[in-house]
Amino acid sequence: MGKRTPADAAPAAAKSSAAKPGGAKLAAAGRLAEGGAGSASRAKAAGGKRGNGGEAEAERAVRAKAETELYAPVKRWLEARGYAVRGEVRGCDVVAVRDGEPWPVVVELKKRFNLSLFLQAVERRAMTPYVYVAAERSDRKNAFALSELRRLCGLLGVGLLTVKLYKRKPALVELHCEPAAPGEAGVFGAAGGPPKTPGRRTARVLDEFRERSGDYNAGGVTGRKLVTAYREKALRCAEALHTHGPLAPRQVRDLIASDMARAILARNVYGWFRRVSRGVYALTPAGERALGEFADVVAATTGAARE
Repeated sequence: MGKRTPADAAPAAAKSSAAKPGGAKLAAAGRLAEGGAGSASRAKAAGGKRGNGGEAEAERAVRAKAETELYAPVKRWLEARGYAVRGEVRGCDVVAVRDGEPWPVVVELKKRFNLSLFLQAVERRAMTPYVYVAAERSDRKNAFALSELRRLCGLLGVGLLTVKLYKRKPALVELHCEPAAPGEAGVFGAAGGPPKTPGRRTARVLDEFRERSGDYNAGGVTGRKLVTAYREKALRCAEALHTHGPLAPRQVRDLIASDMARAILARNVYGWFRRVSRGVYALTPAGERALGEFADVVAATTGAARE
C-alpha cells in the first residue's frame, strides 16, 4: 500500500467525488481545511463587500513580504492532515512526518514561482517522493497560469500548493496536484526520480526532525541562526553549567540525559564553554548571551524560564 499523502485526510465526501488526486474536489477540500473558503463563505463575503465595509476589508488579499509568511498557513494545512511539522530541517523549508510512514513530506516555499523553486524541488526528490512547491497565488497579469504550473509539476513529479493571504481572515491554501507516487519519476524519467526505499539522506532528515524538541524555525527564514537539534543540546549543556556551575562532562550528561554532552563540551562549536581544569567545564560570556538570545528554546527544552 502506498503512502498516504497530505490530501488523504480531506473529508471523505470530497475524496469520493474527486476524479483523481489533483482534482477540483480535492483542491476544494484543501481550501476548506485552511480557513473557510467555501461557496457559502464566498457568498457571505460578497454580501459584505456590498453592505459591510468591515467584512470587505477582511476579505482584502495582501501580498507576502517574505517567504516566512507562507510557513504558518502551510504548517496548519499539514497539521490538519495529521502531520507533525518542522521548519528548516537540513536545508528543507518545511518537513512533515506522520506516525508509521517511512517517507517525510517536504515543501519548498517561495514568494513567487520561479526556476529556483523548481530546482530545489527536484533536488529534494532525491530524498523523498513527496515533495511540494508552494508560493503565493498571484492575480498579476504576468504571473504563471495555474495550468502551466500544474503541467510543469507533472513533468517534474512534484506537488503544487498555492497560498493566498488576507488582511484579517485566515490564509487560503489550495492543493492543485499531487507528487508522483513512489517508483514514478515524472515525465523526465528515472534520472529525476526519487529512491524506491528510504536511504541515508532520508534517514538524516528524519533523525534531525525527531531529535528536535519543537518547531523553533519558520520555513524560508534567511539571515538568522537556526535552532538545530545540535544547538538545542548545546543550549541544554549551557543551562546546566549556568545553573550548577563548573561540571564534569559526565555530570552534564546526566543532567541533560544525552550521551552527546562530552563531545559538545569538547568541540565547543559555538564558543560557549571553557575548560577550567582537567575534565571540568564552565560557561563563557558568549554562552551566557546565548541563553538570553535563545531563552524561549531554553525554557521549552529544560523547563527553566530565564529572566
